[in-house]
Amino acid sequence: MFGRNQGGGGLGASPKLLIAVLLAGIALSRYYCNSSYNEITGEKQHISISPEQEVAMGLQSAPQMMAEMGGEITNHEAAELVKRVGDRIVRNSDAAKTVYNNHFEFHLINDLNTINAFALPGGQIFITTGLLARLKSEDQLAGILGHEAGHVVARHSAEKLAQMELAQGLTGAVTMATYDPGNPNSGYIAQMVSNMLQMKYGRDQELESDELGVRFMLQAGYDPEQLIDVMEILKQAAGPNRVPEFQSTHPDPENRKEHIKAAIEKYRGGQ
Repeated sequence: MFGRNQGGGGLGASPKLLIAVLLAGIALSRYYCNSSYNEITGEKQHISISPEQEVAMGLQSAPQMMAEMGGEITNHEAAELVKRVGDRIVRNSDAAKTVYNNHFEFHLINDLNTINAFALPGGQIFITTGLLARLKSEDQLAGILGHEAGHVVARHSAEKLAQMELAQGLTGAVTMATYDPGNPNSGYIAQMVSNMLQMKYGRDQELESDELGVRFMLQAGYDPEQLIDVMEILKQAAGPNRVPEFQSTHPDPENRKEHIKAAIEKYRGGQ
């Protein structure tokens, strides 16, 4: 029996490995074959959906998102401020040259307990009352909204979706190749690698949006130095127990400050 088991195990391993290689090949081919050039960032991106699909996704998701976070504040001075500043950023910057130009909408969310701003695909941008209340100037608000507009223009949501599809495909391939019925944790390493890969992409995208935020602020006549002060606000809001950068989707605020300073020097020098 020992000899037969050895032979059966050897035969079983080869098909499993071949299937894993095939799965990995399909995932990689799908990812690298879908590419487009982003004229604003000057980058070639691997994206599998169109800008029109991004806009539709954002419009479809926005009502539920707002309902879950306390609802949108409208017909209020603060909401009008958010809209006015957001519109100025888009109208006077390179964001206006994109297909998203007429789809940007800026929303104030009634949530004092959450310090956050975020963007959905296609141009739906949100800021909570909790974050707005901590800001000290219109320029700081412009920095936040410019950063979020950067996410939209750089197509980060679509990019992230393609990256997640790739990571899932590669994780499935690794799991297939390393799966051990006797060890229920055999797929843990593959999943951990996938998660860390996604977090790295998140940090890179945040830094790119900071740079675009600086660029848009300067083009719209705002002071980009105020975005550095926003980093201090975020640092204070996170408190002393914030997650280490290597475990987070966002870069550390101190690192972001240095990146923003470099972006200011870069774009002011180009004016």
